[in-house]
Amino acid sequence: MKDYLVKDIPPNSFFTKAVLLDKAFIITAPEMPFTKGLAEILEKWSFKTVLSEGDQNKASKGTAATGGRGVGLSQQSDADKMEKAEEFYRGFLSYTEILFTKAAVSGDLDYKEINEKIKDMLEYIKEDRRFLMRVLKNIETSPGKTYLASHSVRSTIISIIIGTYLKLPSHRLLELAIAAIVHEVGMLKLPSAIFMNDRPLNAVEQKAIVTHPVLGYSMLKSLDFPLPICLAALEHHERENSTGYPRRLTSEKISLYSKIIAVACSYEALSSKRPHKEEKDGYTGMLELLKNEGKQYDDTVVKSLVLSLSIYPIGLYVLLSNNKKGQVIDVNPENPRFPIVQIFGETSPDGRIVTMQTAPDGINIVRPLTRAEIDV
Repeated sequence: MKDYLVKDIPPNSFFTKAVLLDKAFIITAPEMPFTKGLAEILEKWSFKTVLSEGDQNKASKGTAATGGRGVGLSQQSDADKMEKAEEFYRGFLSYTEILFTKAAVSGDLDYKEINEKIKDMLEYIKEDRRFLMRVLKNIETSPGKTYLASHSVRSTIISIIIGTYLKLPSHRLLELAIAAIVHEVGMLKLPSAIFMNDRPLNAVEQKAIVTHPVLGYSMLKSLDFPLPICLAALEHHERENSTGYPRRLTSEKISLYSKIIAVACSYEALSSKRPHKEEKDGYTGMLELLKNEGKQYDDTVVKSLVLSLSIYPIGLYVLLSNNKKGQVIDVNPENPRFPIVQIFGETSPDGRIVTMQTAPDGINIVRPLTRAEIDV
């Protein structure tokens, strides 16, 4: 793995293999330009170097240096939106880390402040959902101090997407999102070693974990959070078939917010790396939820997740039936099996990145790609 100084990378240059930060975050795949805007974002976040196992092309494709046709407006616009999506995500993650630290130290959460912050998230997702989902795919979660915050932020984004598909009115969508961002606050009442370690939990620690929904409910209720939000914290581990905890509720007794957060959390956990398991790609995680073994989850909520993100979720790297590689960038609302894919290394005559609507009777997705295959 080679180190490259960000300041020395020419704008719109390409690398022969993926460019990463700390072996965790894919910045660009091969055939995707390293833009000036991306460099500015990295410098803003104090990242001076990036990593790659590949080589850097000294002359960038589509620039005057090669006599090419230049980066198209659509391509540049997409790059800008990806940078803004990453900046938004990291900013909201930082806010949530501070929020949780304050809650752990002083036991305080400001409902009005959270309300205003969540309004910003709702507005952003309404405008640029697909770019934010691609950012989530690129940034891995870590098991350390940011685990609870990153899990909560990711679950909140997915919960909002599900709630939007279910056409929840704006005030209920806001309430759902607040519930999702605070649903794990009960964990802050437990010893941090329980969720900030890289070893299996012992029997005592496992029993302690089961108490966190009750602890979260009590904390939120004491701070005068609305009852539906308190109940979501209490019930997010309940399951449709009464196998959940802490009260082993059956389907009709579980609140809608809890059902949505349960599916969002489960999908987030399936598709993210954890200390004792490898992450699954979004496609495999989606299939596991669709199986709904033991009927743990509400079928309508699972269906809403699939139709919102597609069976091949936004951000997934895929191999197409024409042997080309690309990334899923948007859903096909009429058929979740055939999303819209951005093709690596192809531009139209006017310099725009080539996108393709996959179809049952045309080019379709063969399978997801591993990170190693993205570099080939």
